[in-house]
Amino acid sequence: MRTIDHTTAPGTSRHTEASERGRAARAGLPTIPLPRESAQATVRTARPARAATAVPASASTGVTELLRGPVRQARVLVSLPAAVYLHVPGERGGDVVGVMTSDAARLPLGCVLFRPSNGRPLVAVPAGAPAQVGGGRIVVGDLAVSAAAWWNPRPKLPSLRPALLPEGVRQLRNALYGEGVPHSAFTLPGLPVGPGGPLAALRGAVRRADLDAALRTATRLIGLGPGLTPAGDDVMAGTMAGLVLLGHPAAERFAAGVYSLAAGRTTELSRALLRHAACGRVSAEYAAVLHGLVGERPLAPAVDRLLSTGSTSGRAMALGLSTAIDLVERTTRPR
Repeated sequence: MRTIDHTTAPGTSRHTEASERGRAARAGLPTIPLPRESAQATVRTARPARAATAVPASASTGVTELLRGPVRQARVLVSLPAAVYLHVPGERGGDVVGVMTSDAARLPLGCVLFRPSNGRPLVAVPAGAPAQVGGGRIVVGDLAVSAAAWWNPRPKLPSLRPALLPEGVRQLRNALYGEGVPHSAFTLPGLPVGPGGPLAALRGAVRRADLDAALRTATRLIGLGPGLTPAGDDVMAGTMAGLVLLGHPAAERFAAGVYSLAAGRTTELSRALLRHAACGRVSAEYAAVLHGLVGERPLAPAVDRLLSTGSTSGRAMALGLSTAIDLVERTTRPR
């Protein structure tokens, strides 16, 4: 059965419509006139596209350029109950930005929501799903996250070369290795152990006060270990950030050398974190330990929080910080 919609298209006269009906009738085809407003009514009653829910967050100044820049297309790297990480294509491999709940590790590349993960503020979206970053917000899934506050992921220490409390350094080492346990006994899941392993090589470089040898261990550590941020990367990130923040004169060269190895060797998220570490931008948990080591905050709870971060990340970052402290002490002290 043929139907004729009597809505008038732009530039179509009613005489033309009548002619169409006349031809249909002469051909013996039944016609059913539809209400003239049917098409307009359909448009008026159609369900509008769902708008993203606006959500405020506290944003790291490490992602200011991404957030305040032009809107750019992104894709979801991984979606977890406590964090969603997005890859933003660009020069030199692009960048990574995250949206994290208040109880997640406070990484330097993200926006932290004011709600914990048990409230399920982050709706799971599949890896590869489209997103947008820029124009003052991050749009992912049904959320549009904007910065209601800012925080600086580079800790402000008392001086460019701050003095650390000796008792604080001992406290960090005892918590990391175990009191009375030699450094050589320390291991990390996923990293080879024994005298020929990369951690042993790193310890040897520190004992010899050989920064170049320590840098060479990065070729063995970057990308080594499972997970989104391999343990080998976290060790080097903790080392390079520590050298930068503690004012080692060769910190910039060391950090540039480590970061240059990351392309093609590790995950996009880990590479982005190494880039931030090269600029002295670290997690809030790592920063709290540094503040404790200079006597500005209680150290013990800060160390506990750092060591409990992730499955291996916190312990690996703490090892990197301890390595940086040793390198600063042994390679810059008067001889």
